Amino acid sequence: MDATDYASATERIISAAREGRPYAVTALAVHGVMTGVQDPAHEARLNSFDLVTPDGQPVRWALNLLHGAGLTDRVYGPTLTLRVVEQAAAEGLPIYLYGSTQPTLDRLVPALLEMFPALKIAGVEASKFRGAQPGEEVEIAERIKASGARIVLVGLGCPRQEVFTYAMRPLLDMPLLAVGAAFDYHAGLLKNPPAWMQKYALEWLWRLGLEPKRLWKRYVLLNPAYLSRLAAQKTGVWKAIPAQPTGEQVHGFAV
Repeated sequence: MDATDYASATERIISAAREGRPYAVTALAVHGVMTGVQDPAHEARLNSFDLVTPDGQPVRWALNLLHGAGLTDRVYGPTLTLRVVEQAAAEGLPIYLYGSTQPTLDRLVPALLEMFPALKIAGVEASKFRGAQPGEEVEIAERIKASGARIVLVGLGCPRQEVFTYAMRPLLDMPLLAVGAAFDYHAGLLKNPPAWMQKYALEWLWRLGLEPKRLWKRYVLLNPAYLSRLAAQKTGVWKAIPAQPTGEQVHGFAV
């Protein structure tokens, strides 16, 4: 997890796009962090990312509490997406939208162009909602490169989008951003919670109210587990031992 802010994170991503460098990025809230806790192989993948931002307030609090980071705000995936897209538009860096459904993308593209008229969208590709077939990752990479894109935004949901980003990074000389629900938010399909709920880390309650059947396990089970680990680490009862990147090659990941 990186102790960063919007300005620094955006500059790091745009710099990689300018220079044509592979650069894996994700924004993790409690759920994303806990996917790594529950799966050591996935933790090693996350620890190999070039930039991991504190998407949720509890993650920001943990960085401040455990490491004295002094962060005054989180770096929320949907907001970071807009910051990056705005700068990409200003510099003429084309973007590629990968994931979600075609109806969502059909709403997202005009919404982004309305916000940023100078934006160049090199391509869009909806999720197939299945695992990659042998060699398919190379075909996807070739389509993205042929489009002229310089940045890829990936909206496959956590943890699928992080696995996709990890697997595709060696094939693409550009940043890949796993942006979570940003596609749905900016397409107008999800509403952001009030600012006061975001400030006091109650966004989970808002999203639970919107999608109770899909999200109840995520929040009811994972939030207490995260807080208990945070308390144990702060009091010295438990010490985190990060999984080291292994160079694992992933096959059959979600596309």
